[in-house]
Amino acid sequence: MKVKVQLKTWVIRERLIKKCKSQNWLAERLGISTGYVTQLLDGSRNPSPAVRQKFLDAFPDCEFEDLFVFKGRK
Repeated sequence: MKVKVQLKTWVIRERLIKKCKSQNWLAERLGISTGYVTQLLDGSRNPSPAVRQKFLDAFPDCEFEDLFVFKGRK
């Protein structure tokens, strides 16, 4: 069984709204393209370990479990 780590997109969207920030701001902050941020937030892509670390760095008040969820796949 493969285990995937998915972004809790609703948490990221809520945090962006509270900070009055855009997806473009997030992409710049993470050092990734806006297209990739869109794919992460719509669930069509899962973040790599390096990108997961960038999310944790961008939201220092969050723990891993706050931003990500493990999903099993057969």
